[in-house]
Amino acid sequence: MNAPLTTFIAAAALMGGCLASPAAFAEVVQYRVELKGTNEVPPNDSPGAGLAVITFDTDSKKLSWIVTYSGLTGPVIGAHLHGAADSGSNAGIVVPFRTVASPIEGAVDLTETQAGGLDRGLWYVNVHTERHPGGELRGQIVR
Repeated sequence: MNAPLTTFIAAAALMGGCLASPAAFAEVVQYRVELKGTNEVPPNDSPGAGLAVITFDTDSKKLSWIVTYSGLTGPVIGAHLHGAADSGSNAGIVVPFRTVASPIEGAVDLTETQAGGLDRGLWYVNVHTERHPGGELRGQIVR
């Protein structure tokens, strides 16, 4: 064996023999999403505001969130992750939140298709009230 090849094989053995393991490319992505009425489609004049901190593990496909809001026009009647839609479009519910009181916390495992839509920025957080049943606060989930 020549020296460069021997060095390469030794280095690969030291690295566990996995030069291109999928786990080597896994990452935990965190999104900070501003929620406001002007992000809604159509926009509204809500005095409320919110923040969603969303974490996605690309290896396990686990998505978790903490959503906080305040100053809304009334009680929240629903809150969800919607997709797949660009920021100027609406889409159906992908993940309903189990509770709607701030802070909303939860987690779910995504499918490959769902993870792809999330990665392409086609999901959004939506908080609904009686005055704004289509959504009072919205924020697109983008890197």
